[in-house]
Amino acid sequence: MRSVRVLLISTYELGRQPFGLASPATWLQAEGHEVTLADLSCSPLPMQAVAQADLVAFFLPMHTATRLFLPVAEKVKAANPRAHLCGYGLYAPLNDALLRRAGCATVIGGEFEQPLVDLARRLAAGADGAQAQPLVSLERQQFRVPDRAGLPPLSSYASLVVNGATRRVGYTEASRGCKHLCRHCPVVPVYRGNFRVVQPEVVLADIRQQVASGAEHITFGDPDFFNGPGHAARIVEALHREWPRLTYDATIKIEHLLQHRDLLPRLQATGCLFVTSAVESLDDRILEKLAKGHTRADFVEALALTRSVGLPLAPTFIPFSPWTTLDSYRSFLRELADLNLAAEVAPIQLAIRLLIPEGSLLLELPEIRSLVELYNARALAYPWRNPDPALDRLCVSIQEQIKQQERRRTSRAEIFRVIWDLAGNGNFAEGAPRPDRSTIPYLTEPWYC
Repeated sequence: MRSVRVLLISTYELGRQPFGLASPATWLQAEGHEVTLADLSCSPLPMQAVAQADLVAFFLPMHTATRLFLPVAEKVKAANPRAHLCGYGLYAPLNDALLRRAGCATVIGGEFEQPLVDLARRLAAGADGAQAQPLVSLERQQFRVPDRAGLPPLSSYASLVVNGATRRVGYTEASRGCKHLCRHCPVVPVYRGNFRVVQPEVVLADIRQQVASGAEHITFGDPDFFNGPGHAARIVEALHREWPRLTYDATIKIEHLLQHRDLLPRLQATGCLFVTSAVESLDDRILEKLAKGHTRADFVEALALTRSVGLPLAPTFIPFSPWTTLDSYRSFLRELADLNLAAEVAPIQLAIRLLIPEGSLLLELPEIRSLVELYNARALAYPWRNPDPALDRLCVSIQEQIKQQERRRTSRAEIFRVIWDLAGNGNFAEGAPRPDRSTIPYLTEPWYC
């Protein structure tokens, strides 16, 4: 069986060195295939590799990456019309029809390493271009240590800011999928309440090679680090034993922070600098619509709990939804100020608008089905308008102000004040951010899809 030339492409992954390229690269190389990696977020499309490739596979882990894929696919087809195109990753099966119209003969979701190997084997054997791989595979895999040699150096990616100083950041994954069924989450239509672990020895070996390349901090990209709390605890304890000065961050649901509160001191003691949690809203009515599994009171309790053990909590939000009113948005800002979060929340989190992609469980709600317009293939989402047009205008104004203020290097507290005024929230001094705590550590690439 002959080998094939494979080009794996990432268009965007939140300023991270893509695990989704490095992991399948190892699997494909073990089969004897020639693999080239291209991360277009920090390097140009390698046209020579495009022209020579038998298989071009696009890693599509998020909405932005999928939108950026479309013009790149056109360039690839023009330069090499004989290549077999494949889209893989979380957003691939959600956009199956669009990817096929763009030229992808194979679409792979879920656990993608073995299906990519199977595809390469078929192409090496001279099989036709018809898809033989399942659209979504949830088969358990014995992972291999990712091969990051073909990627740009860590210095090309996002950094961590801690008290004004920066640290070089690595990225890995200890698990995929999620046990939970939040309606707005893109993980749910693919994994349907399942999650899969990456073996601890593979995670640690991946961290080891990144530390050798200069990583001073590791971001765990799991949808929820505490889907397997014992698995997570074993990994961070081993991490801390081997690299006592290495820090890390992870994403954990509010529900899990409360359920596994006994593990929070262990996270803090092993070098966790902060925990990201998708809080989404401070309105219990909206939280119920999203099926988040927590309430506003739960969030307040988790915030107090994490602060009590010295583990900063970085909440993320979707403040603009069909259920948002001007009064509720103003209340949201006041509550952030009251909770001393105004200077700690990334400004973009005050302007994010609910995204309803293909396959979203939000479409199960009759009120959403009656609200959305026809699917927009260019935006990869179902458009919707707030019943109060002033809310849509306010969202656009806030997004523009954030761009302008961040170009001027305005502080988070000052941007919060600008947004407060745009929302017409009255006397700022009554709810001003308190200056008694420094901003928590944060990554230079904001967290959103």
